Amino acid sequence: MSLNGFIDADWAGSIDDCKSTGGYLVYLGSTPILWKSEKQRTVARSSTEAEYKALADGTAEILWIRSLMTELQVPSSTVTTLWCDNLGATFLSANPVFHTRTKHVEVDYHFVRDRVTKQEIQVRFISSKDQLADVLTKPLPLVLFAYFRSKLQVESPPSA
Repeated sequence: MSLNGFIDADWAGSIDDCKSTGGYLVYLGSTPILWKSEKQRTVARSSTEAEYKALADGTAEILWIRSLMTELQVPSSTVTTLWCDNLGATFLSANPVFHTRTKHVEVDYHFVRDRVTKQEIQVRFISSKDQLADVLTKPLPLVLFAYFRSKLQVESPPSA
């Protein structure tokens, strides 16, 4: 039973305060078991920072699910893959050298990087057109929304 997550954020999407909306979607096998979308607490200074904050939040949830599965003695793969559509955030999670231009995300960086080093998670790049978490973070064209909704295994309500 593999555990996979899709992580996304819109950058400065709120017209009121320029805060980003971050979201994640977690699958156990082919079944979505957890999803969340919420406005981030701070203003991100770059799209990479907004995505990395969402990545840190998603990582915390993945670790909780892994812990719960262990406690319930549910077998799972040893590494959880998190899919992110931001190359900067993807590279930052695997880069052992901390860059000074990202110092303002240092706590999130160390939290995620520590989990990657321990091989609890791996962060992989996914194209934006395949990023299922987009449905949680931004408005989408109807065709794309319907496609992502089908991947979430959510059906349209019956018409009256």
